[in-house]
Amino acid sequence: MRAMAYETYGGTEVLAETRLPVPKVGPGEVLVRVKCAAVNPVDWKIMAGGLDGLMDVVYPVVPGWDVAGTVEVVGIDTPEFTTGDEVMAYARKDYVHGGTFAEFVTVPVRALAHKPAALGWAEAAGLPLAGLTAYQLLTRLGTGKDDTVLVHGAAGGVGSFGVQIARALGARVIGTASPRNHDRLRELGAEPVAYGDGLADRVRALAPDGVSVVADFVGGVLDVTRAVLADGGRHASIADPGVLGAGGEWMWVRPVGSDLAELGRLAEAGQLSVTVAETFPLSELAAAFALNQDGHTAGKIVVEV
Repeated sequence: MRAMAYETYGGTEVLAETRLPVPKVGPGEVLVRVKCAAVNPVDWKIMAGGLDGLMDVVYPVVPGWDVAGTVEVVGIDTPEFTTGDEVMAYARKDYVHGGTFAEFVTVPVRALAHKPAALGWAEAAGLPLAGLTAYQLLTRLGTGKDDTVLVHGAAGGVGSFGVQIARALGARVIGTASPRNHDRLRELGAEPVAYGDGLADRVRALAPDGVSVVADFVGGVLDVTRAVLADGGRHASIADPGVLGAGGEWMWVRPVGSDLAELGRLAEAGQLSVTVAETFPLSELAAAFALNQDGHTAGKIVVEV
């Protein structure tokens, strides 16, 4: 199969198009023929060695954890899926090796969900990792209709999902972003505030009694969180372990197919949309990574396989 892979840590220069064997399909797995795979910052951070102390690496590495495609082969004991099913997944495994920027990838059934008809292939590929991050953080905090939620980084890849999901859960949402993104936040259902000096005062002006939930998707905002959180409020961060010493939760994201299926249900109900900023062919993965590193795209960067 065609794949983009690397044999050593480094920048985009270590990526090369290559031929690799089609992965074996173990019990409880399916083989997915990749239609699209989305880029996330973790992909190039792993490639640079950023998670070397956390996850084992087996070379050659095919990067990528987000995928949408069709089931090519089902493994033993996989009654949930059949050949030809349209699926999506956050396909993270227990070690770094066989990722989604290839013609085929194996995915554990526990991470897989059926693709909603409301989403195209590129949109479905852009949903899993970022969408699950937002969904799992908000639901772990028990977000509901009685809550006022502050989303730090509301216009970002995870934050924009966080706004939509919090609204779907019935909460009022205040979102931080630069002024150029405020109209977009209003479209998603949030009340925008500009980040920077005076942020806590601007949030308090909208929520004089404080907010009941804070979702931090950027880091470096713990002082603001403390200043605006109401008594008994809950908060969590995906970027700042310091929240652990401040009564909050530090979270990453788990590949849970049932959670992803719920995001698919929200998409079918018109409560969740995915913005695709740009698409690239598989051979131009290095350019897709470079654009993601630039950090200024408004939406997901997707590779079409």
